[in-house]
Amino acid sequence: MPVAASPRPEVSTAAPIGVFDSGIGGLTVVRALVHELPREGIVYFGDTARVPYGPKSPDTVRRYSREITQLLLARGVKLIVVACNTATAHALTALRDELPVPVVGVVQPGARAAVRASTSGRIGVIGTAGTVASGAYERAIREGAPDATVISQACPLFVPLVEEGWLDGPAVELIAREYLAPLRERTVDALVLGCTHYPLLAPVVARAMGPGVALIDSAVETARETERVLHRHALATTESEQPEHAFLVSDDPERFLALGQRFLGSALERVEQIALD
Repeated sequence: MPVAASPRPEVSTAAPIGVFDSGIGGLTVVRALVHELPREGIVYFGDTARVPYGPKSPDTVRRYSREITQLLLARGVKLIVVACNTATAHALTALRDELPVPVVGVVQPGARAAVRASTSGRIGVIGTAGTVASGAYERAIREGAPDATVISQACPLFVPLVEEGWLDGPAVELIAREYLAPLRERTVDALVLGCTHYPLLAPVVARAMGPGVALIDSAVETARETERVLHRHALATTESEQPEHAFLVSDDPERFLALGQRFLGSALERVEQIALD
């Protein structure tokens, strides 16, 4: 069992934020971070050689997460954002116990926002099969609203649709209506987009759910939580210059580069391939 690390002394406020995901979807979190924290530098790692994490065991996800966070620490990051819902569900507690920098996950910020947004206490969660099976969102929602009714639905086709660029059209609308029918029938009034790919399908999801349902973008909520944690630990940058961002992957940098603009909202100039030991 890894031994908990001592706090790392004198972390520079000019150091970057580390972000990791099982693949490319975490770029929606990077996009939100750049919007909310435009002066902070970011080092992003996408584990494209081992995506997806959803079907893998919790022990395997924790091992992958430890390997990646050690790489990010070697790059001098001051805080780590776990942009993968599955890794947050299975590894966040261990990482917080073991790492010498603050660690932010995507589940709790989204869950807290859903509790605030719901007036009926009927909250929906959509995500990958692994995230839904973990029950992480349900537990996090009930921490803030013990009497909430949480209805979860796996939407496994959403990820390949987004990565193929199918963000609208009759086929996408049909799939969304089929997946979301149980949530409509249970009249949820807040819906957590519990996968980093899903914000790109928000317009389709909104139409399928109908009016009166608040969509909770965990990426945006995670960026806001990151800002709070930086200030709490006196780690917010004091630099005024334009920050630099680095993008690292474990495989297929060309595909990552080609898809990156869809997720990030701007062109990626360079992606570096890194082999994990």
